[in-house]
Amino acid sequence: MDLITEKIKKTSLSTKQDRFGKFISALALILITAVVVLIFGFVITRGLATFTTNKVSVSKFLFGTNWNPSVVDPKTGQPGIGALPLITGSLAVTVLAAIIATPFAIGTAVFMTEIAKKRGSRIMQPVIELLVGIPSVVYGVIGLAVVVPAVRSIFGGTGLGILSGTIVLFVMILPTITSMTVDALKGVPRYYRESALAIGATRWQMIYKVILRAATPGILTAIVFGMARAFGEALAVQMVIGNAAKMPGSLVSPAATLTSVLTMGIGNTVMGTLQNNVLWSLAMILLLMSLVFNLLIRWIGRKGELK
Repeated sequence: MDLITEKIKKTSLSTKQDRFGKFISALALILITAVVVLIFGFVITRGLATFTTNKVSVSKFLFGTNWNPSVVDPKTGQPGIGALPLITGSLAVTVLAAIIATPFAIGTAVFMTEIAKKRGSRIMQPVIELLVGIPSVVYGVIGLAVVVPAVRSIFGGTGLGILSGTIVLFVMILPTITSMTVDALKGVPRYYRESALAIGATRWQMIYKVILRAATPGILTAIVFGMARAFGEALAVQMVIGNAAKMPGSLVSPAATLTSVLTMGIGNTVMGTLQNNVLWSLAMILLLMSLVFNLLIRWIGRKGELK
């Protein structure tokens, strides 16, 4: 009897494995959380040094139009640290690329899921996967060799500018938005389609009035996700936008983005100087914008669940 009681009280192998699995999962969760917190803490601490250590005005940094931290402006006696041209350039190429890519992505996704399911997936899926796997530098080189000369021959100027950056980013984010839109359309229940056809709707009416509307939260999430990738893209945009840190006068005039200025300048400054601190402030803006995009994606997802 005592032997049986002892065996019952003894921890089984399955219980030990379960506890070990929980420990590993908890350890991984703590590690990931710690890494994220440390990254945010480090970047924000370095980024705030511009305003706490160097006593730079936040409004002057965000809304100033003169960016040249290494040169003192003779009129004001202070270096140019206005980041508005960089913020404007980043937002311009991001929004324009998303606007252009969205119709193509939705059309491709509809073709793959509603019009030619087998043939569309067999042809388009490898193309989308290939576009996703191409390195950013290849997009930049192609943009520099093809897009920039085309823009120059059509619109004049140097060809470097927001328009060239928009075209390159359009191709880069297209597969991301397309693949997520395909998943959103596939997630629409089958009885939605059957009910629409049963009441006499044509296939296009079913797609437009039922399927796309039901998949709207997922499509919006795909668009925001694509914008998040476009906003953080550095190398490809840097090669075709012109890297002129001034307010863009038109779509074909050279401009700059947060990422292009950050990647070009961070290795040429001394840690702790104003020139270095303002670059960390740009990195902080990028980090906060990434957080905004993620929160927006989660909000859209919740709204979709409520519906």
